[in-house]
Amino acid sequence: MHKQLKLSALDLSVIIEGGDAASAIARTVEVAQYTEQLGYARIWLAEHHNMPNIASSATSVLIGHVAGNTDHIRVGSGGIMLPNHAPLAIAEQFGTLESLYPGRIDLGLGRAPGTDQLTAAALRRNNLGTAYHFPSDIRELQLYFSDDNIAGRVRAFPGEGLDIPIWILGSSTDSAYLAAELGLPYAFASHFAPAQFHRATAIYRQHFKPSAQLDRPYVLACINVIAADTDEEAHVLATSMYRMFLGIVTNTRRPLQPPVPSMDPYWSPDVEAAVKQMTACTFIGGPESLAQQLASFIEETDVDELMTTGNIYDQGARLKSYRILSEVLADLGRIAAPVVHN
Repeated sequence: MHKQLKLSALDLSVIIEGGDAASAIARTVEVAQYTEQLGYARIWLAEHHNMPNIASSATSVLIGHVAGNTDHIRVGSGGIMLPNHAPLAIAEQFGTLESLYPGRIDLGLGRAPGTDQLTAAALRRNNLGTAYHFPSDIRELQLYFSDDNIAGRVRAFPGEGLDIPIWILGSSTDSAYLAAELGLPYAFASHFAPAQFHRATAIYRQHFKPSAQLDRPYVLACINVIAADTDEEAHVLATSMYRMFLGIVTNTRRPLQPPVPSMDPYWSPDVEAAVKQMTACTFIGGPESLAQQLASFIEETDVDELMTTGNIYDQGARLKSYRILSEVLADLGRIAAPVVHN
């Protein structure tokens, strides 16, 4: 009997060529509604700033919008970049979200700025040292959510006494030690920073200390998945994602581009190598090859949850990719069978 996994989605409200922020957010809502029907456990939204082609900068606002347009899927942050914010403000924001949508809100926390240094300085009002306070800021946040702060002179309303699961996000070994020390679930950004994934999760499991929130290590791996009826179709769809990463590597970012027959005209060997290194945890193909790839990955990593992001230009193909993935994992005996077939 295989270990049952949870399956979830990550979305950045990426703006496609010819689209805008409003249409990107509408696409996000549609993904949330569709993955909810399929039985996905959660959908997370990520904080990014000063990026003209990503519409998820006001992450808490977007979480509320998505939660308000869905019924039961968990909605959260993957993540809130805590050094950009006062812990009290995040406690109040997520306390409000949990009050509106009880039992459905996750708070994933990251240390990175989610932007460039100049923008980070603007967000943090030139106090770039806030990143060093990340562990103590998490503890402060936990205090605001706890009943133990009833005698505190500074309290979070709404927020105090609410059960809002906190996750530690990471792309390096630093976050692994912290998640283990705090006894919190650990979500690794293997969809764009896979290099330290195996070492970080090993450190997390080895050093994990049980906590009130969690009695054993819990690892979520975020991966790129581009699924289609055939391998050939999936690899064509994946060119949009590769062109997006190419823009990151070469600092020539554009809205998400339509797919092209081949990437050969678009990248040099050096750029291709850099992109492929960033996207090493990417799974592309039809159901049969996807099953083989994912079965190997799951066995090798022993993850508890897969979170998938699929930057596909065509929305219909994107939704279909989420469905094919859930069907593949159901056939592998890893999740319950999805209920939507259209």
